[in-house]
Amino acid sequence: MRNLLLSVATVLMAGVTLAAPVQSAQLPKGAAHNIVLVHGAFVDETSWKPVADILTKKGYNVTLVENPLTSLAADVDATKQALAKQNGKTVLVGHSWGGVVITQAGDDPKVSALVYVSAFAPDVGESLASLSKSGPATEGAAAIHPDEKGNLYIDPKVFPSAVAADLPPEIAESLANHQLPLNHTAFEAPVGKAAWRDKPTFYVISTKDKVIAPEVQKIFANRMKAQTKEVAGSHASLVVHAKEVAAVIEKAALVK
Repeated sequence: MRNLLLSVATVLMAGVTLAAPVQSAQLPKGAAHNIVLVHGAFVDETSWKPVADILTKKGYNVTLVENPLTSLAADVDATKQALAKQNGKTVLVGHSWGGVVITQAGDDPKVSALVYVSAFAPDVGESLASLSKSGPATEGAAAIHPDEKGNLYIDPKVFPSAVAADLPPEIAESLANHQLPLNHTAFEAPVGKAAWRDKPTFYVISTKDKVIAPEVQKIFANRMKAQTKEVAGSHASLVVHAKEVAAVIEKAALVK
């Protein structure tokens, strides 16, 4: 899975990388120097590689969290371990399921801002399961099923159109067939903290998302009083619209 996603990121970002001028590593005065990126379910941390490459070239210290996806507590612990290694102000970013994780882990005093990208944003006592029941049904959510061990997957036949419609078909199909499962206990676990209540918050809304309905994303963003940015992308907008997503993270890094 890791090699596959690295290949995807390399292909998609090749034109941007070659065409981009050499960036200065001098960050704006007062900016948070550290960015911690938390991935969602069914993929690994390399889903963030296009965004990470952009931010790294601009001088940010970028950390990709490797979620075990075995429980909410395990993923929060992995994120907290990454935060413990940061020196100074840090922007914490979550995609999809990663939004649940940063909601719980984001109370760390080093976290200066939160960024949600096509992500779930629960309040205290809410779980991914309870959030999934609200708002309009989506093609992607309806295709999530458990196996005999209780691990959740998206139906591989539905995955390409529901999750990654704006990726090349052969890449979307490969991702569908190499999913990393989310344990059902993570799906059912409520968060005990809502860091967005006390932190400046940003939200990237994917207007063509078929996993988390755009209308639901807007509800999350409005409830958090988040600064929002809309991109015309699927649930995989962190890859396809990496430049726009990176720009929002840079804006969050400037929060005082």
